[in-house]
Amino acid sequence: MSRRDKTREKLQFRLGYNFADPDLLERALTHSSAISPARRVEQSYQRLEFLGDRVLGLVVADMVYRRYPKSNEGDLSRTLNTLVRKETCAVIARQLDLGSEMVLGDSEARSGGADKDAILGDVTEAVIGAIYLDGGLDPARKFVETLFEEFLADGQASRADAKTTLQEWAQARGLEPPAYELVERTGPDHAPEFTIAVDLSGFERIEAVGTSKKIAEHKAAEAFLLRQKVWKERP
Repeated sequence: MSRRDKTREKLQFRLGYNFADPDLLERALTHSSAISPARRVEQSYQRLEFLGDRVLGLVVADMVYRRYPKSNEGDLSRTLNTLVRKETCAVIARQLDLGSEMVLGDSEARSGGADKDAILGDVTEAVIGAIYLDGGLDPARKFVETLFEEFLADGQASRADAKTTLQEWAQARGLEPPAYELVERTGPDHAPEFTIAVDLSGFERIEAVGTSKKIAEHKAAEAFLLRQKVWKERP
């Protein structure tokens, strides 16, 4: 077994899914920069990303619909949008260490493509699409539910507009916009944790931890809104 085959075998273990057609996984990990223009459609992850994005949306929509039976359409939409956005998908990619598995062109590799949120988010969607094509909806659903559950469970998704709400609340009181400060970054590169503090003039700062800066910022804003009773705790 070649080194790449061994690496892919370990990756499939992390994914919790073994591919009947390993070429699908290989294509899901291949950025267009590594493929000649004439073959990019067939051999890069672009088409799989398109499919995976739709599968992800369907599975997450079903998750939030079942999890929050009393939420209205607007709340469900905000929750959905938080879970399927590129930043969340990039966090999943880092947890699975997909960046180290990617096939990139030389220029993209030199520019740090393996750690760009946009590319990592695309690859996560492509892997979902590949699992769907290889095994159908059930394994794709299991993959999504397993890895995206934490974002649903911690209540972050249901407060997708926390930063916007806090900014509007501050503006309505004639205050400067809230400022977000990185307090600490801990954990390994593939699973970092960020502590973010939100400062608003005249109020005690409040901190929150998340698996990306954006998630931590939203959680800090949410904590501020809950403390000031702008929002109520969800049951």
